Amino acid sequence: MPAETMISCEALTKRFGHFTAVDHVSFAVAKGSIFGFLGPNGSGKSTVIRMLCGLLEPSDGRASIAGFDVAQQTEEIKPLIGYMSQKFSLYDELTVHENLNFYGRLYGLQGAALKQRYDELIALTHLEPYLNRRAGLLSGGWRQRLAMACSLVHKPSVLFLDEPTAGIDPVARRELWDLLFEFSSQGMTLFVTTHYMDEAERCSHVGYIHMSKLVVWGEPDDLKQLPIVNPPNTKRIDVTCDHVTTGLQAVRRLPGVRTATVFGQSMHLLVEENMSEEFIRTELAKHKIPHADIRPIAPSLEDVFVALTNNGK
Repeated sequence: MPAETMISCEALTKRFGHFTAVDHVSFAVAKGSIFGFLGPNGSGKSTVIRMLCGLLEPSDGRASIAGFDVAQQTEEIKPLIGYMSQKFSLYDELTVHENLNFYGRLYGLQGAALKQRYDELIALTHLEPYLNRRAGLLSGGWRQRLAMACSLVHKPSVLFLDEPTAGIDPVARRELWDLLFEFSSQGMTLFVTTHYMDEAERCSHVGYIHMSKLVVWGEPDDLKQLPIVNPPNTKRIDVTCDHVTTGLQAVRRLPGVRTATVFGQSMHLLVEENMSEEFIRTELAKHKIPHADIRPIAPSLEDVFVALTNNGK
């Protein structure tokens, strides 16, 4: 159990009739950390969040937020958490200004207290140029900023973000993550679901759920050292070349190549340790790819999740 645990799950389970959406999931999240929760669509990510927020009652197991049981102490938990849903859930016909004031009043703020918190959130999210624009007319990145601002009105200690960067451009994604790092540095605990591996790499801890079961959780660097990710007598290499898709088909047929995937203009290969660079270059040349830059690489989080998923764990 991490020191100052803010989120704890012990064999957390949710069934809908005969279907098990979340199957005995256990993990813990420390105060001030960014926990990345990954998994395919339908794997159970959103169901876990809804149970942790007290929106769904667990079928089995238990979970707590700051020591409060999510099933038994929902009223104590409500002031502690903020939730930014996967879909934009604010009011499109209201302006940015009106949305913020509406949510502030929902949380009981009024008068000077509401004005102070309103000003703080505008400064934090830089929404000032859009105060009089209807939410439905904002771009994806600014809509997400508004949703985040509304989820922070009551100064939560734990913020749940369900795929907060889905559908927004790379610049907006980076700016949103800059905000998350700032929140974390101030002691807020963040629970983020994402499909983006580069975002997972930024998290202090990650968990991967597949077919309702938690496959693994821990610090990214520790997970990359797992034996299943680094089989004995193998190495990982990056091969940069022209016509990378043609090259991929060629190298996949070579003896000694365990896995091969495309990353941009490169291929990432897991190969037997005795496979030489010259052998790979010669084989690529046979497919009219005369030049290849080959270098060793460390495993990525994607390699971790693929290895664990393929192993059936």
